[in-house]
Amino acid sequence: MWSCTLSESFALVPCPQLETIHLSYFVIKPDTEFIYVSLSMDTPSPFSPPFPLPNTSSKFQSLNLQRYLEQPEAQQHQLQPQQAAVEQVNDESLHGSSIKNPESGVGSNHVFVNHSATAYHVTFNQDYGCFAIGTDRGFGVYNCVPFGESFCRNFENIGGIGIIEMLFRSNILAFVGHGDHPQYPRNKVMIWDDQQSRCIHELCFRSEVRRIRLRKDCLVVVLEHKIFVYNFSNLELLFQIETTTNPKGLCEVSQTADQLVLVCPGLQKGQVWVKHNASKSTKSIVAHDSVLACFALTREGNLLATASTKGTLIRIFNTLEGTLLQEVRRGLDRAEIYSLSFSPTAQWLAVSSDKGTVHVFSLKVNLGNRSTDKSNCSSNSRVPVAASSSFSFIRGALPKYFSSEWSVAQFRLPGVSQYIVTFGNENNTLTILGWDGSFFRCKFDPASGKEMTQLEYHNFLEPEEPCN
Repeated sequence: MWSCTLSESFALVPCPQLETIHLSYFVIKPDTEFIYVSLSMDTPSPFSPPFPLPNTSSKFQSLNLQRYLEQPEAQQHQLQPQQAAVEQVNDESLHGSSIKNPESGVGSNHVFVNHSATAYHVTFNQDYGCFAIGTDRGFGVYNCVPFGESFCRNFENIGGIGIIEMLFRSNILAFVGHGDHPQYPRNKVMIWDDQQSRCIHELCFRSEVRRIRLRKDCLVVVLEHKIFVYNFSNLELLFQIETTTNPKGLCEVSQTADQLVLVCPGLQKGQVWVKHNASKSTKSIVAHDSVLACFALTREGNLLATASTKGTLIRIFNTLEGTLLQEVRRGLDRAEIYSLSFSPTAQWLAVSSDKGTVHVFSLKVNLGNRSTDKSNCSSNSRVPVAASSSFSFIRGALPKYFSSEWSVAQFRLPGVSQYIVTFGNENNTLTILGWDGSFFRCKFDPASGKEMTQLEYHNFLEPEEPCN
């Protein structure tokens, strides 16, 4: 295995909590997108004061990842199945031994050898090529294409991990404890360095953490009534936002834009706030009459899709102007929307719900036509012929749903599990993940309007054999 190791040693911001902290290694593997940063630090003093942030505290020194965060995005190389995502500097295989966590034992052997685990949280990384799971025993990271386990960690005291978020394809993750026996308190965000196999930083809050969002330049922590945004290079608080009651932790951030675009619930029912950090402006959008249930943002942050607790209509907005661009209909009955996802070019929108069906809708506002004349956003021009109802010739004489825009493809899911969905790297493909361990990859034909074709299926909670 080839690796390029650059040995560095330079002091970071001094802090009385730690005697030394330095960046020792930076390794990039050309055959994978995964990269890692190796940092070392002395044990924090038990008499260290709380980290001076509003409503937060930390017993660790703020972590400077600036050299890593400034690296360009890696090429689209894919991790091979069962290939370790990170390597020890001394080339000792992580999967070949049970590495002890200084705080609590953690084994790098397979988490689910003898019995299935219970998934508390499943999420894609920022480029949707990988996904992470938090379980009642630890956490794991998997590659989508080709499907395969990247690495998995089992806490020896059987501690549960709920909310989990990857930092692209690196060894840095953030998570929160969950379950009857949480590994960490639910009001703490733990930043995990898998190369060191331990937590290297924590943020403590006064209430339970509902969601985490990561960018290369910032860390977003969502509480039920407030959102904190930190500079990820030094974990300094940038700003905070008060929201309406947000038990689901709804929050999305742009990923490819140079400047942060953050979307969150406003202070009123059905209201969405879009914060453009570059212009220091916040756009208020009244998206629905009902409570927000789910929303999604394009990677550039220019388009927003929203759904309410009714779950019948999905609306697409321009985030800069706050204008409604399109409205599509999932169905006539109430449904709980689990996830929304734009395709990379915003040509398609995928929706999963508790009805056990994934829908794909055709969008008229793709990224290549952002400057389309506003007349193209009228109700008539937004209804594609292939996706509109056959009753469109008497539009206006019948209820609105007869002239609604309907999905161009569907996929029926088994069971009653919660599923999330995203688009694959290949054209017209979807990746679907279930809390029951289901991994589906399927393909749709928008011209036919028929059911999608299943390409493969796996269960990531019940692997056939343990890691070696």
